[in-house]
Amino acid sequence: MNDFFSLSSDDQAIAHLQLNRPERLNTMAPDFFPALRDAVRALDAAGKTRALVISSTGKHFSAGMALETFGSQDSMLDTGSARARLGFQTMLRELMACFSALDEARFPVLCAVQGGCIGGALDLAAACDMRYATADAFFSVQEIQIGMTADLGVLQRLQGIMPAGLAREMAYTGERLGAERALAAGLVNAVLPDAEALLAHVMGVARQIAGKSPLAMAGSKLALNYARDHGVAASLQQMSLLQSAIFDVEEMGRAIMAWKLKKPGEFKPLAPALPQD
Repeated sequence: MNDFFSLSSDDQAIAHLQLNRPERLNTMAPDFFPALRDAVRALDAAGKTRALVISSTGKHFSAGMALETFGSQDSMLDTGSARARLGFQTMLRELMACFSALDEARFPVLCAVQGGCIGGALDLAAACDMRYATADAFFSVQEIQIGMTADLGVLQRLQGIMPAGLAREMAYTGERLGAERALAAGLVNAVLPDAEALLAHVMGVARQIAGKSPLAMAGSKLALNYARDHGVAASLQQMSLLQSAIFDVEEMGRAIMAWKLKKPGEFKPLAPALPQD
């Protein structure tokens, strides 16, 4: 249990992580990051989750990092000495890893955004596989407005999701990108009229994913992520190794039967990544 989000899973092995501090605009305090990381890694390690949906409550998805964090005298923000700077670098890498856990999970992660997706919240959304939005949603690299460079992955990921010029415009100006323009730019996959319709749509996509082979799904995510970060030749070489590791005729037979019957397949979960109690 934590103060930032709830986490549940249904009978189709779809996990739902919902930010639940609407009175604080679902802002992210320092303790949010390891809580998110640990929750996602635990789902991944267990091997049962077929898809993860991240949504929120209230008017806005999230206003990003809680501003009081930057105004604190916490030693983690100290860069006044060589030792402090080394510690700052370690801390920042740990925070980055909390969102990278979404990218590294063996299952697809779908992000449902209503209202504002601001600052650190856009870092989170950019680390997900797909994003969906309400008609009133907007996205902002807010960090530039408070005199800092965004540092939790959005600058590294955004140019691979949408046109580089638009990503740079967002990074340099901090201006809001509305839902329709985000759809046109490829930042989101669909725009829905309101939060209820948004969650219903995203859960529908998650159900489609959950009905497919989790082995093939994990392989697809591994291949897509590797190709994003490497050239074509290296990615084809990786694909030959990956496919030889996960090619399973029995799994394919179950998938083909489910496809012919037009119903979700019955597949074994992935093997746990760690010993389970």
